[in-house]
Amino acid sequence: MTVQSVLKNQGKTDFFNGNESLALPRSENEIDLIALLSLLGKVKKQLIMFTFLCGLIGVAVTFLLPQKWTSEAVITPAESAQFEALRSQLVHLNVLGVERHADSQKLFKSFLTKFDSQTLKASYLSHSPFILSQLNGAKYSAEELHRSVVLVSGKITSAANIDVKRSENSPYESWTLKFTAPDAQEAQQVLTGYIEYVMRQVVAEEVKTLQDEQALTIRYKQHQLDLERTRLENAHNVAIQRLNYSLAVANAAGIKEPVYSNGQAVNDDPDFSIALGARGLAAKLDIEKSIHDVAELNADLLNQQHVLSQLEAIKIKEIDFSPFRYQMSPSLPIKQDGISKPFVAVIAALFGACAFCMWVLGKQAVQQQRARIMGWNPDPVKESGI
Repeated sequence: MTVQSVLKNQGKTDFFNGNESLALPRSENEIDLIALLSLLGKVKKQLIMFTFLCGLIGVAVTFLLPQKWTSEAVITPAESAQFEALRSQLVHLNVLGVERHADSQKLFKSFLTKFDSQTLKASYLSHSPFILSQLNGAKYSAEELHRSVVLVSGKITSAANIDVKRSENSPYESWTLKFTAPDAQEAQQVLTGYIEYVMRQVVAEEVKTLQDEQALTIRYKQHQLDLERTRLENAHNVAIQRLNYSLAVANAAGIKEPVYSNGQAVNDDPDFSIALGARGLAAKLDIEKSIHDVAELNADLLNQQHVLSQLEAIKIKEIDFSPFRYQMSPSLPIKQDGISKPFVAVIAALFGACAFCMWVLGKQAVQQQRARIMGWNPDPVKESGI
């Protein structure tokens, strides 16, 4: 039966009383979905094989791409337990006049500042086995080393875990430190090593600051002590000179004994006192001349000397403390960064299936167009060569 007869019979049984003029004409551009699905069903084995092959290729590509593993550490400002050694050292210094206190926030910010320092990153990485392993041992130039250090240093990052707009409502402050490497263990080792390296820099800087504060305080107290000693020595010399003058006046007046010994009141000279008499003044003068160190009879000066000697005896070397507290120590990554392998396999398989279907349908469309031109009707599957 021809297509024209089928359309004619359909027109006769149309809803509009067999009016053939109302029948919908058949367009040559219509797509027969059933025929297309039938065509794809006949090549389903090839479709499944090609889809599976594309999925395998996608998985293989993920193994060829650079691997990325990120180790993370979460830190917060140090607590009192981390500052026990530092506070113990500061107690002795504070008592002796060194104005220095342990500020956890200040030390924490100092650590974060140094952690992001490109200079410290370059200093650590240039001697790191991780960098040297990427440069083929000892055969590398300074330019290659600098290039590798710059590339790797960009993978060491820090980020705050609080919203800047809501920082006041946050119960505590924490930061996340990260490093990304091609190997999980290397990522953990490099991050751990760099954190310890920066921590040593912060501790060394704090120790150096304490040593400088101690040295400045020692110099200050030494100058203060010298000035006080000079003042007392000048006062001592003036007292001796006044006693000499008073003794001369008493001898000239013929006053040998204290004038108040007989119970009489005497208006004494305010500049050169003679109330002790010549004998008393001579004895006092001998005592003043026998004093060779003005600190012997001055408690304040003796106390200052003692404080200075105690301050000089303190030796500040190494102090074991941490400027932060771990909320999470550098982790060993268990999940690779980026798109997972199953996801890549699924995407590659879907892409392969779509590409295969487009190729089959496109080839069939070309053959049908060629058949219309030549006037013959091909078998969809046999003529497609699938």
